[in-house]
Amino acid sequence: LFRLEQVRDNARERALMDMMNGVLEIKKEDILKMEIPAPAFISKDEALWNEDEKKIYKEYEKKVKELNEEREKHRKILETELRKLQGSIQETTQAFDEIVNRLFDKKVNCEMVIYQEELKITNLLYSLLLDEELSARESGLYNYLDKKRKAKLISNEAVKTAKAEVEAFREAYDILIAEDRLMERGFRKEFSDLHTHQIDQLFKLYKRRPRAHKIKVHIDVANPYGDRPGSAKAFQDARAHLMKAIDEMDELENKPENVDLITWDRFCGVRRAKVESEQAIKQKALTLAEMQTFLQKQIEEDENIRKEIDHVFGELNLLREQKMKYQLDLMVQFLFKQGQVELESPILIPDYTDAILINRSIIEELNSVIRAQGERKVASMVESKDFRKGIFQLEWEHKKMQMQVEDLNQKARDIQKFNMNREVSVMEGTLNFLDKVHKKNVQQRAQVIKELEKHINQKDLANQKLSKELQEMLVTVSERRHIYEATDSDLLKQRIAKERYEDIVHRQQLVDLAKAQAQELSALQNEVERLRMRTFPAFFDVPMHVIIE
Repeated sequence: LFRLEQVRDNARERALMDMMNGVLEIKKEDILKMEIPAPAFISKDEALWNEDEKKIYKEYEKKVKELNEEREKHRKILETELRKLQGSIQETTQAFDEIVNRLFDKKVNCEMVIYQEELKITNLLYSLLLDEELSARESGLYNYLDKKRKAKLISNEAVKTAKAEVEAFREAYDILIAEDRLMERGFRKEFSDLHTHQIDQLFKLYKRRPRAHKIKVHIDVANPYGDRPGSAKAFQDARAHLMKAIDEMDELENKPENVDLITWDRFCGVRRAKVESEQAIKQKALTLAEMQTFLQKQIEEDENIRKEIDHVFGELNLLREQKMKYQLDLMVQFLFKQGQVELESPILIPDYTDAILINRSIIEELNSVIRAQGERKVASMVESKDFRKGIFQLEWEHKKMQMQVEDLNQKARDIQKFNMNREVSVMEGTLNFLDKVHKKNVQQRAQVIKELEKHINQKDLANQKLSKELQEMLVTVSERRHIYEATDSDLLKQRIAKERYEDIVHRQQLVDLAKAQAQELSALQNEVERLRMRTFPAFFDVPMHVIIE
């Protein structure tokens, strides 16, 4: 309110508002926006207007018309400027869009290059990590292989030692068995002074053994060659029990009646030695079995170590092959156009692990082969088409000939139906007579032609003879001319001149004769031609009356 009161109190602002509508500069648009006030009498009827009012109204209409024209011009100018501005805006927009598109393409290309480089870096890192992993695995396998090799050497030495000890122990065992067998075989020799039935009784007692005491032996599989106090004590107990049983068997109560005491004591000593030998053999057999078991276990452990070494070697070979494959099968990035990648894939990002990079020349050669095959196929199809066309044409000609044959057969049947009368037979006789006359005339003319040809041949021979004589005369003339030139004699000259004159006259006569014969030959040829033309058959109309029944 205070501001409005200040404006009302300010004379300059009130004058500006009253006189110029609050602006210092009047624009053309403001003028065109103004409306021309209509005259006050326009509300009255037009018939009541006076002359001044009519003039005022005409001026009013003129001003309104001019104002409208100015408005229209201004509107067109504004429309033109609007179109220019729109065109300029569109061009600016297009230029801006092109710049944005170029920047976007540049951004996409930069991002593509960046992603490619990042992919290369990732592939390199993956290759390095994979190489480190393979190297670490290879180093671990080599360490494990060294350990197994050392274990294999120790196992080989243990197996060799065990084999040697087993062989030595087996030799001792075999010696004991051989001695035991010798003892058994020498029993009869030992008591050869007795009767046979006594020896048999003693041998039965010799083979009899007390019930053995079972021994529980704890086998130390880890080292069967070491000290085993438990086993030794068990063997000693079993041996004491066996000796006690043998002592019971050695008592006199068990002695046969027909054996004396000395023989019985000797028999008991032999049997005791045999039992001790058998016990030693059993002990050796158990020990040998334990040693063989231990040797077999050592061999199995050695074989397992060998298999593990072979397995490690196999893994090392596979690892080397894999490492070589990764070293040779490198990841290489290529940038191809979309049309150059002929790989169908339903997914958005295809997998190119099993793709093959083929040279352009191979593809072009394959395409040329395909085109050649296609051309041959087309040529074969065209040839087949032409062949079928020829078959259809031959079938059409065959049908045509069949129809012609049918037509000719029909004509022959029609001709056979005709009946000739007697005049036709007379006419046939006349024709036969004329044919005979014609043949006779032809024979006569042929005879005349033969005679003329014979005469012509005779004339030809005569002309040839004259030509030879003329040549001889020319030779003679040339010789005489040469002689005349060589000798300068008047008489000779006269004679030569006379002979020359005679030769010339004779030659002229021959020439005249040849011309006459040539004319005669030409006349004869014309006559022959005329006679030949006369011998041609001449056809003339003969009235024929044919009666068709």
